[in-house]
Amino acid sequence: MSDTSSTEKSEQVPNKPNNSSSKKQNKPGIFGVLQSVLAAMFGVQSEAKREQDFEKGSAADYIFVGIIMAIIFVLSIIWFVQSTISDYQAAS
Repeated sequence: MSDTSSTEKSEQVPNKPNNSSSKKQNKPGIFGVLQSVLAAMFGVQSEAKREQDFEKGSAADYIFVGIIMAIIFVLSIIWFVQSTISDYQAAS
């Protein structure tokens, strides 16, 4: 009789999904991280998307991509200014 009561109790408890596996499934990929960083850099990141990034993403991923994007931005500004100055000097 104790066997059936323990079986009934185990059947009544719903199966809970494993939180660690569900977090891994919802973790944003590299393109999701890149999109979030670009949106944040341009100031168009929505509050809901920002909260989702903090809940599901790794801070290290966003920091790494943010640093790379900032370096690319600074280098592109330097390149643009140098090419503009050289074009201006060649025209003079």
